[in-house]
Amino acid sequence: MEYIVQTENLSKQFGKEQAVSGLDLKIRKGEIYGFLGPNGAGKTTTIRMLLGLMKPTSGKIKIFQKDVTKDRIKILSKIGSLVENPSYYPHLTAYENLEALRKILGVPKSRIDEVLEIVRLTEAANKKVKGFSLGMKQRLGIAASLLHNPELLILDEPTNGLDPSGIIEIRNLIKRLPSEYGMTVVISSHLLSEIDQMATTVGIVSKGKMIFQDSIEAMRMHAQPKVIFKVNNSEQAWRSLVANGIKAECKEGQIVLDECSDEKVAQIVQILVQDGFSVYRVEEEKQSLEDIFLQMTAGVQAI
Repeated sequence: MEYIVQTENLSKQFGKEQAVSGLDLKIRKGEIYGFLGPNGAGKTTTIRMLLGLMKPTSGKIKIFQKDVTKDRIKILSKIGSLVENPSYYPHLTAYENLEALRKILGVPKSRIDEVLEIVRLTEAANKKVKGFSLGMKQRLGIAASLLHNPELLILDEPTNGLDPSGIIEIRNLIKRLPSEYGMTVVISSHLLSEIDQMATTVGIVSKGKMIFQDSIEAMRMHAQPKVIFKVNNSEQAWRSLVANGIKAECKEGQIVLDECSDEKVAQIVQILVQDGFSVYRVEEEKQSLEDIFLQMTAGVQAI
């Protein structure tokens, strides 16, 4: 398995505070990796260590299967990043901002038009950045990070502070990058709803520790639906089911079962009716991904 980014027992300590603790990141080529966690979970600290902006207290970082401590400059030449707010000159146009950066990077001038097209800012190329919306400024920041055609793009909270239309613009842009341009994208966020709509794989951190790392689909598997029966005399009805060998709970006047098949639901209804109970309602209650995320991060327990 080819990992573009791999960390081993990565840790960072500030005085007595353990910001990142024993983090093992595994990011495959060509995926959108959602790096998810509450504010203060250690996401930005981790990203800064990946980019060589901060030294780890301990642990190893490999990017493109090379050790960051030994091949830092070579590795960074193939990474684009947008950490926190994008930098730009407000009195210059979008094109002029990118031209200033292009000269530093030494890439062809034609690349400016290419990245403006990628982020859908071609029509605003000659407008001064001080007149841009927040969403346009974010897209310009991403355009700047794409100038040198990176293989890996790292975006730290790219939709932070954007209105709904700006969020959709950034989301659609990120989703296109792996398939159309062959990039691997790492996107950090504290919003699961955003990651759910973009990422193929998710890593969840809380209090500096990795508590889940797998596909979005695998995360959904933890959302075990429950079946709820609303009946009269719920406690007596529950005892009747237990006497018939059915495992159930009686909570707040309702009978609750973990996920069960249609056949089992029909069997339970039949038992209740035969025993003289009235079945008012049968409902399936599914946990949302947000519920799972909150459970994971509240307990800070690896799954």
